[in-house]
Amino acid sequence: MSGSKMTSVPAVQRVMGASVRIADRAAEIIRGILRAGDLGIVQKTGINDLQTEADRSAQRCIVANLARQFPRLTIIGEEEPDDRPVPDDWIVESGADPRAETLQCPEGLTGITEDQIVVWVDPLDGTKEFTQGLLDHVTVLIGIAAGGEPAAGVINQPYFNYQHPSEPQGRTIFGLRGGGVAGFEPRAPPADSRIVTTTRSHSTGLVQSALQALQPDQVLAVGGAGHKVMLLLEGRAHAYVFASPGCKKWDTCAPEAILTALGGRLTDIHGVQLRYEADVQHMNATGVLATAPGVEHDWYVQRIPADVRDGLKPKSG
Repeated sequence: MSGSKMTSVPAVQRVMGASVRIADRAAEIIRGILRAGDLGIVQKTGINDLQTEADRSAQRCIVANLARQFPRLTIIGEEEPDDRPVPDDWIVESGADPRAETLQCPEGLTGITEDQIVVWVDPLDGTKEFTQGLLDHVTVLIGIAAGGEPAAGVINQPYFNYQHPSEPQGRTIFGLRGGGVAGFEPRAPPADSRIVTTTRSHSTGLVQSALQALQPDQVLAVGGAGHKVMLLLEGRAHAYVFASPGCKKWDTCAPEAILTALGGRLTDIHGVQLRYEADVQHMNATGVLATAPGVEHDWYVQRIPADVRDGLKPKSG
């Protein structure tokens, strides 16, 4: 894309298009570290909150490339900031992935300027599953927020098709709120059952109470917020319910942007929209509830038991 054409593209779309290429490079780095075999695992807050060299390197790659191409962005990553120079081969050529041009930026996003955008980065969502070999749970998440709301999102699945080595490995899904999605074929969940996805390693009494109240025909306990939302988008589940604190803004921003671009919803457990301004609390302290496109979100909100809602009350003030 030429410089003159690039500057005529709205900032949100330019950042999204560049993020597609950057996420692809981060995924290559993740796959390379796993192949090398030295994951450099450390515990952040406990055995269920891990960090690997793949998390650290992928975030360095993403932040360095975004800051280089868009110096006025606000970028918030899951891992601690690391300002060391990145290897030259981690640098992605400036510009958008051509696939991003297939989406039309809606009028409501065209006036957003670069300095009004907050990017939420989870360089490797599903770290515990990554260390256990459950590679289909792993995603790279780049969420692009404006005005406190998700405007665009990029989800890279580094190990898509990893169980079928003869097939192309990895894929990137991306979307604009009000402008559609690209990178995969959405599917509707089955009409004759209720399938709910939830946490694999962070279950609590509140989580179990919420699940029991929904009376699902099947529960899919998996890792990674990005992976759970992909289950909704691929028609493998109707709802994602996590009635507990723990999930962070970098976990939900990109998935929410893509889900809402297709007509789904993601809120807290009370049905209240999450906010993504730079100064918000990182923790989604009142849980997460997401529903697939075409699924009645309010039905799930209304069936969350009172004791669960009381246990996840928003803090006043």
